[in-house]
Amino acid sequence: MTMVPTVCASTTQRSIVLLSFATFSSMASQRICDAMLPELSRQFDVGLAQAAQVVSVFAVVYGVLQLFYGPLGDRLGKFRIIAWATLGCSIGNLVGVFASSLEMLLLSRALVAMGAAAIIPLTLAWLGDVADPAKQQETIARVGLGTALGMGGGQFLGGVLTDTVGWRWAFGLLAVLFCVVGMLLLREWHVQSAQLQSGPVRRDAPVLAVTGFGRQARAIFADSWARTILAIALVEGAAGFGMLAIWASHLHRDMQFSLAVAGAVVALFGVGGVLYMATARHLIRRLRQPQLVVLGVSLALGAALLIAWTPYRWLTVPASLVVGFGFFCFHNVMQANAAQMAPAARGTAVSLFAASLFLGQSLGVWLAAGFADRFGGGVVITVGSAVLFALGLFVARALGRHQRLNRQR
Repeated sequence: MTMVPTVCASTTQRSIVLLSFATFSSMASQRICDAMLPELSRQFDVGLAQAAQVVSVFAVVYGVLQLFYGPLGDRLGKFRIIAWATLGCSIGNLVGVFASSLEMLLLSRALVAMGAAAIIPLTLAWLGDVADPAKQQETIARVGLGTALGMGGGQFLGGVLTDTVGWRWAFGLLAVLFCVVGMLLLREWHVQSAQLQSGPVRRDAPVLAVTGFGRQARAIFADSWARTILAIALVEGAAGFGMLAIWASHLHRDMQFSLAVAGAVVALFGVGGVLYMATARHLIRRLRQPQLVVLGVSLALGAALLIAWTPYRWLTVPASLVVGFGFFCFHNVMQANAAQMAPAARGTAVSLFAASLFLGQSLGVWLAAGFADRFGGGVVITVGSAVLFALGLFVARALGRHQRLNRQR
């Protein structure tokens, strides 16, 4: 086996913390517009479905760029690409601060997505390279803390800032955040590079030949389990994130919450994700992956139906928390499987997973916004949560079958 240099454990831990800040920033930028949609619709004098393009355009660009970042990370180094991409996001958000039309705001969202597309997928791939395989799902859950906080933080800040000082301030805040985190990541990458040049070697990490993206992608799609994971990600993105994008609008338009309160309630989805990350270590050790998936989608379905149809507005607060907890039970299992479906081309594999997830989100947001205008947000949330539940049952069975086959080999 080929020997490669490795960075020290303290540097790895520090890198994980910084990557958590980066994933927070990336997810916050993805969800920052959710609670803004009614105000953007009013300010630019367009329908909700047209305003929702600020979410769907982001998802399309984010998904397509995965086909670029996966191979690039495998070739040039995942951590370095993450650092530069994080810095690049600050430029796109600055464009959003000065957007004078919906078209200019869409350009801003596309520019931010071009950078953000690298952060979470390459972080997962980097963790797959450096983490102890026996503790990989736990390690991914730790970085997922930043993702969950970013999801809730983006929705909360989007609603509060839009209701108080104006939506442009949200993009200004993100521009500063991406700039600071990007600079810290660049400095950390230089520390890693110095240690790799002079540090010890590790015998358990083979240096893999870098092949073209087409060859890597064909190898991944040739594997039936990898194809299953990617198909699941597509539906998960459409059902889960599509439902989430319309959530704040439902609370504002159908339940008469202010934008600030609607954003705060939806932000509890992210807090629920944080609760999952805090308990993930114990849950992962007590429950097998299929059991964790069924638990997650069951909780998400029950709580989402409550949000969709309850006449008591206060019940949406605990329900949002429960939906987030349940969703991340499911999503963390999918992330762990994506990180392991093709170890020889991990960057490409995880990027294809993210591409499927966010192309699915784009489709889901487009459908959700159109149906919400016609039938109401409650119907959209009901259908999205029901599809996610059915998907979870399928995933649980598929995981059980896949694990049995692996044990027989």
